[in-house]
Amino acid sequence: MTHEQIGTGLPALVFVYDPNLAVSISQTEQMNKARDQLSDQVFFLIAKINTPEGEKLLTEHRASPAELLLFDPSGRLIKRQFALRNSSELIQWITVGEP
Repeated sequence: MTHEQIGTGLPALVFVYDPNLAVSISQTEQMNKARDQLSDQVFFLIAKINTPEGEKLLTEHRASPAELLLFDPSGRLIKRQFALRNSSELIQWITVGEP
């Protein structure tokens, strides 16, 4: 999965997906629910560990498995938080700026 959409005019929420962690499945389900509500207002992206694209993003931002990274529309990392956040929490975190 590529992360080319980061910094292209919309906020981007990236989840560091580790298939060995049960929380990864739950977090992606919650991201899908949030995406249904926010649709074209935010990019929802996955950075899968042990892939070239995922490892590049992890290295650049010193991210860890099961971490959520929020980038502003210009591509600047503005927030990070470990999973699990439900869809309502994600929407609030993205749109209102709640920690």
